[in-house]
Amino acid sequence: MVVASIRLLPSPFLSFLPSCSPFSWPSRPSSVLAFSSIHSTASKEGGGVELGGDQRQAEVIFLGTGTSEGVPRVSCLTNPLEKCKVCSKAVEPYNKNRRLNTSILIRHPNSSGTQNILIDAGKFFYHSALRWFPAYGIRKIDAVIITHSHADAIGGLDDLRDWTNNVQCHIPIHVTKRDFEVITKTHYYLVDTSVIIPGAKVSELQFKIISEDPFFVHGLKFTPLPVWHGQNYRSLGFRFGNVCYISDVSEIPEETYPLLKDCEILIMDALRPDCSSSTHFGLPRALEEVRKIQPKRTLFTGMMHLMDHEEVNDYLASLLKSEGLDAQLSYDGLRIPLRL
Repeated sequence: MVVASIRLLPSPFLSFLPSCSPFSWPSRPSSVLAFSSIHSTASKEGGGVELGGDQRQAEVIFLGTGTSEGVPRVSCLTNPLEKCKVCSKAVEPYNKNRRLNTSILIRHPNSSGTQNILIDAGKFFYHSALRWFPAYGIRKIDAVIITHSHADAIGGLDDLRDWTNNVQCHIPIHVTKRDFEVITKTHYYLVDTSVIIPGAKVSELQFKIISEDPFFVHGLKFTPLPVWHGQNYRSLGFRFGNVCYISDVSEIPEETYPLLKDCEILIMDALRPDCSSSTHFGLPRALEEVRKIQPKRTLFTGMMHLMDHEEVNDYLASLLKSEGLDAQLSYDGLRIPLRL
């Protein structure tokens, strides 16, 4: 394994975050924003989108759109004194407020067939796969790309054993040197398989070290989008085609903005409706960034239990009418067709 050098940039992290204040939505318009590139109907599973036409159409599937703890929260469901509106909705099997760890699957047709490229495998990954892989006819995982080394991005690496034991020989994992060093501690037995008890089987992973320079996975170009995910903590978004994916961000360095130019679909972090945290954009800051980046359309991800899917999307629909801002919340199981 060749370890590439990591080019770290000076930290521009700013203390811009205001204290959170009580928040209420403006009056709701009559209809929910329809994402303009999707012409579809809800699937029988109730969470996804059925695509017509060529089955080899490139697409992105949202396997998870929630925080590290997911939605609903156990603490909300067991609270005898206060009912959490969003978590109460999320217990319904196909409610769009039900969210697992943020992750997407890119389905990329090439001369060898359709390649399934996963971005992040967090601690709830197996539950996401259990729900969406059978529903959408997905069997193999051709590569995994890691944004950062928190549990909601790498906690599911052990679960990849189901694939390498039963579907395929191994899975390539594209990861930065700094995040690989974390994995050598958190999942040491997946890196140094000599420590495994004879006869035991674990995930067969091939770690491929990436830098902040563009790289290719099964012929598809990925351009890293370096961002800050808390003070002095580097995370990567990725651009593939004209899609820009930034799942965990508290600050975008100035040098990253040119990489976002002419973005058609922006998928970006928006934790809560009222304000940002020290590690994530809140919706107001995320909308500021959308206005600056000017994508054709935006899907927000990484939402906590304060983000009611229907109410927030109604609010975002009002922005489409008032300022032409085409944005909405994503949800687990959403599929969008792409041109790559």
